[in-house]
Amino acid sequence: MKPMSNVDIYTISDELNNLLSGARVDKSFQPTKDIVVMRFHVPGTGRIDLVMQCGSRIHISQYPLENPTTPPTFPMLLRKRIKGAHVESIKQHNFDRVVEIKVKKDKYYTIIVELFDKGNIILLDDENNIILPLKRQQLSARDISSKREYAFPEERGINPINVTEEELKELFNNSDRDVVRTLAMNGLGSLYAEEIIERANDVVDIDKNTLTTELDDAQISGIYNALKKLFDNLKEGLIKPQIAKKDSKEDVIPLDLVKYHDFEKTYYANFNEACDEFYSKKVNTNIKDIKEAAWNKKVNKFEKRLTLQQETLDNFTRTIEDSQHKGEVIYSNYPSIENIINVVNTARGKDYSFKEIGKILKKAKEDGMSEAQIYESIDKMGVLTLDIDNTKLIIDPKLTIPENAEIYYEKAKKAKRKTKGALIAIENTKKQLEEIKTKKDMAMQHVEVPKKRVKKNLKWYEKLRWFISSDNVLVIGGRDANSNESIVKKYLEPNDIYLHADIHGASSTAIKLNGAKLNDNLLKESGEFAASFSSAWSMGFTTQDVFWVHPDQVSKTPEAGEFLAKGSFVIRGHRNYIRGARVKLAVGIVDYEGKRIMAGPIEAVEAHCDNYVVLKPGFTKKEAIAKKVLHKINEDDLLTLDDIIRVLPSGKCDIDEDYHQRKKYERN
Repeated sequence: MKPMSNVDIYTISDELNNLLSGARVDKSFQPTKDIVVMRFHVPGTGRIDLVMQCGSRIHISQYPLENPTTPPTFPMLLRKRIKGAHVESIKQHNFDRVVEIKVKKDKYYTIIVELFDKGNIILLDDENNIILPLKRQQLSARDISSKREYAFPEERGINPINVTEEELKELFNNSDRDVVRTLAMNGLGSLYAEEIIERANDVVDIDKNTLTTELDDAQISGIYNALKKLFDNLKEGLIKPQIAKKDSKEDVIPLDLVKYHDFEKTYYANFNEACDEFYSKKVNTNIKDIKEAAWNKKVNKFEKRLTLQQETLDNFTRTIEDSQHKGEVIYSNYPSIENIINVVNTARGKDYSFKEIGKILKKAKEDGMSEAQIYESIDKMGVLTLDIDNTKLIIDPKLTIPENAEIYYEKAKKAKRKTKGALIAIENTKKQLEEIKTKKDMAMQHVEVPKKRVKKNLKWYEKLRWFISSDNVLVIGGRDANSNESIVKKYLEPNDIYLHADIHGASSTAIKLNGAKLNDNLLKESGEFAASFSSAWSMGFTTQDVFWVHPDQVSKTPEAGEFLAKGSFVIRGHRNYIRGARVKLAVGIVDYEGKRIMAGPIEAVEAHCDNYVVLKPGFTKKEAIAKKVLHKINEDDLLTLDDIIRVLPSGKCDIDEDYHQRKKYERN
């Protein structure tokens, strides 16, 4: 992947500074070992994700990457230290491939993003000491490790934004290389070095391979003017962010370049957007391959094991057949083997050495003696090797013929016993292999190449908690203290009904009657809604009492000497109770002013859609449950993972499998 150039980083830093100055730092994530994502909240804009990839890129992204279930150490530290901080500035360091993000919380912190070589991301304190780097690096001139003072890389090259002609001339005078290499190696890179020379050639003739010491004043002036004209556009913000493409070559650049005059160009509103399309799509196309390769590695592990086990089984089978055959050959050639054993034992009785006996038998075989034709060799321990009908036999003269045969039969029996264990092991491995293949297939089906997150135009009620009852009445609830305040002050009308779970930490809920009549079914569903979007869910309760009152009983005026926090209200007069409201929700896609996701009481969701998932308080994190829900209900690809997470209650969940099993049984 093409790393960002110094010019790219200058442009992107300027855009990021304008966009994120004053933004609040939210959570941080680490989708891969070298990518960190920082989430910001920008007033009036909302969520913005900044992707930082070591040694490669930094830009805003609309392509959310999948995050690990357990966050690594570095993003957890960022959450602890700088979540809630506000961005002071984002700038490029000395036109180098280094970005400084300065934020302020209880004190100043700096995030250093190094985009040269393999790169790094480093959190510094207000005294420029390293709190934690993403990667510890021991370099010749720098030690990138905790509690060390951070040192920027050695400054080199020129800053084309403010370089003078004299500085450029001095650079050329001190170089022993040609002009294009000198410019490239001093901060401009090969692309912009060649671009400057090509532009300068409109005024004065310059060969890019000319040594800098051979340049005359007119040529140096031509190069300087071309450089100045090109980079004045950057300085003044006159950029044309684009992706230029020709055949297999593709590049993202902030300016129109002469070198790319015949390229097909796609222009973008800003350089961040262009970089997001260029880099994110390249990363995204590799995601499935990377995940499939990881699964293939697991599958290969079992396939190799199965191959080795099968080879072992085949060896046992061959051992059984071979050993039984040799035992039978011994008995079939009993007299011949007995004769040669007698020869050996007789010779040993006359104090012949085994070496001498071997020579005698060999001579007898060469002389054509029939009894010696099966002789092959004898070792220093006196063990014979015989060859009978192309079958090699190992015979110990100290043992009887049956004892020699029994050695082979026992070897066959031992192999048979091992065969049983090998067959069991093979069956187990086959099962494990099938299981891992099934898991792989399921995982690959669920692998989603990140899709561009498009900001949706939400209906007013979608910014709150909401559902449509089975009687087609809209019920809304607050998401937090601010929206709880809005429910009462902005949306609660005189003919509506106000509900609240009888527990600390609950959503203010309003039934928008709009002329409809209040009935027991509507109260039951609204009570379940209010109970589920309360702290009863995170506490794992199965039921929760809920009270309801009329709007004129809800007041923001506290009793004398009391104080009401934001989102809190005083209820005056008689409270009506819905006892034991069920803490359980269903999630599905309903057609209400267009198709949209809804989380509400089971009966309400069931009345408006056929395909839904029932959830109960549980032990699974929201992101994991959201993936399962998305897979089950997202038939027309209408939703994203964020859409699901947005409608889920606070706290962990589980799918109510028992409910779905009962429904399946009832349908059948």
